Amino acid sequence: MSESTQPSLNRVDTAKVADRRILRFESIDQLMAEVERLVEAERAGRLRCQGNWTLGQTLGHLAAWTEYSYTGAPLKVPFFIRWFMWFRKNKFLYGPMRAGVKIPRVEGGTLATEPMPLEEALGRMRRVMERLKTEAPTARSPLFGLLKHQEWIALQLRHAELHLGFLIPQ
Repeated sequence: MSESTQPSLNRVDTAKVADRRILRFESIDQLMAEVERLVEAERAGRLRCQGNWTLGQTLGHLAAWTEYSYTGAPLKVPFFIRWFMWFRKNKFLYGPMRAGVKIPRVEGGTLATEPMPLEEALGRMRRVMERLKTEAPTARSPLFGLLKHQEWIALQLRHAELHLGFLIPQ
C-alpha cells in the first residue's frame, strides 16, 4: 500500500471533513467505474485518504453491507427507530448519506471495517455488485424491512457515494 492511502494515525471525525468529494452514482456500472479509477490511483501511489479507512477497508465494508442484503445484517434495530426511519426512507434512499453517523452500541460505529488487502476487497466488491445487478436481494433491511430490487440498489449506491468520497485520486 502506498503512503498516500494510509489513514491518519489520529482518528478523523468524518462528519467534519470539509474537502471530501461529493459523488452521485446513477447505476452500479458508474459506481464500479469509480472503484476501478480509485484502484488504479492506489496502485500508482496517487490516492489520498481523507477518512479513517484504506481503499481495501472501504471496499470490504461496502461489499459486506451489500452481502447483508442477501444474508441479513447481524444486528437488530429497535422498533421505534425502524418506525421513525420508515418515514424518512425516500430521503435515505435517494438523498446523500450523512458522514460521521455511528450505529449505537456497535464497536467502531459500524460493521465490517477490518483491514482487508486491496485485491481481496476488490474481488469481493466486483462479485457482489454483479450479483446485485442481476439478482434481487432476499433479506430484510434492518431499517426499512422489505425493499424492492431498485431500492436495494439505490441504498448501496448512496452508501458507496458516502465512503468513496473520502478517497481522492491525485
